[in-house]
Amino acid sequence: MTIKCADSAGFCFGVKRAVDTVYDLLAKENHKVYTLGPIIHNEQVVEDLASQGVQVIEHPDEIAKEDRSQAILVIRSHGVGKFLYDALEEKGMRMVDGTCPFVKKIHTIVNEAWNQGKSIIIAGDGKHPEVQGINGWCGNTAIILESPEEAKAAVLDTEKDYAVVVQTTFRQSKFDDMLAILQEKGLKMEISQTICSATEKRQKEAMELSQNVDKMIVIGDKKSSNTQKLVEICKKNCENTVHIETICDLVLKTFKKDDRIGITAGASTPPAIIKEVVVTMSEIENVNVEEVSFEQMLE
Repeated sequence: MTIKCADSAGFCFGVKRAVDTVYDLLAKENHKVYTLGPIIHNEQVVEDLASQGVQVIEHPDEIAKEDRSQAILVIRSHGVGKFLYDALEEKGMRMVDGTCPFVKKIHTIVNEAWNQGKSIIIAGDGKHPEVQGINGWCGNTAIILESPEEAKAAVLDTEKDYAVVVQTTFRQSKFDDMLAILQEKGLKMEISQTICSATEKRQKEAMELSQNVDKMIVIGDKKSSNTQKLVEICKKNCENTVHIETICDLVLKTFKKDDRIGITAGASTPPAIIKEVVVTMSEIENVNVEEVSFEQMLE
């Protein structure tokens, strides 16, 4: 059996930054720490923070007035709309912004384009908090398209100027297909390629790895958009792809001694969970782990 773990598996810069922010606040502050929505899409991380007193809320009003002077509210990595920043300022609440810098850049692009009178098109999942947050920077007026089919069916005005952005974890190939359809409609568009470079690299590695193994393991939370994209990519190339959240979900007896196994993980998957899977698999008899050291992976 051989095991190959993707170089880019696990925490991306934005997620690590947001998670580290909350843990740093817990270590240094005596204030009550809240997060506006789960800080990342990973149940294990959220549960660990909750065990240390971090409370997840969906709106600042959930913090009692008498507690607000002692509260620190952390904006999650997915970002939020402008109205929530305005609400926090109005209430005089202390806020720490954990929004991924790449997502923050999209907020700026959308807000500036909207203020210039342009209509906004977002390629992405309208139910995802990142997309909902982006939409909040153009007064929730964006046209949200999730697929080439939706792009084809969309009724758009060729007389308008459009600014097009894309969810950071969206599949590049799908976005390219959607752009081709929108361009066929003869729209006047200013296109911003806002898929995160780390996401693009992770998806490319997953595609290449899944083409050269017998079985793929994708590690990540079931609610994680970027993990779901990795599962889709891997299943196209390797029908024996399994999606697990932790080692507890892995049925070891389905693996054989002569299997070539690939492992990747979503951007919200902690290094410790990836390491546990790799170590467990490597303990199976006659395993050859073809990968960097665990110390390098943790870095």
